[in-house]
Amino acid sequence: MIPLPLLVAALAAAAPLLAIASERWGGLNPCALCLWQRWPYWAGAVLALLALVLPRRLMLTLAGLAILGSGAVAVVHVGVEARWWPSPLPSCSAPSAGNAASVEELMNALSDRPAKPCDDPTYLIPGLPVSMAGMNLAYALGLGALALWGARRRG
Repeated sequence: MIPLPLLVAALAAAAPLLAIASERWGGLNPCALCLWQRWPYWAGAVLALLALVLPRRLMLTLAGLAILGSGAVAVVHVGVEARWWPSPLPSCSAPSAGNAASVEELMNALSDRPAKPCDDPTYLIPGLPVSMAGMNLAYALGLGALALWGARRRG
């Protein structure tokens, strides 16, 4: 049987790895909020691994809270997608001409990879009206709850 901290670490790392795979092989372009949702998973994975050698209860609690942090960013992202509120990040808006005085200046200002607006949801499963941000919210809530449950469990 897999130790719970190792399971939590693997599942936490799986979320951003799946997102990266969807970019590289699925051709999806992440927005700024998508990228922000990944960092708490990496922190949660490291903290869960530390639960194998440091006090289990504390490390799993911290891992669960870190993972729930991704869920908090996902709540913001889902609200931005639904247009309930504007994005708190300026990088979430679609690129504009800005202060470019000529087409050449505009072309030089463009990044290699176009920015994706955060209010443009990405749906992975045809026919399922849940965006990737919504799926991340559900996943983070479930995995965070598992880690917190494991922290409270004896043995």
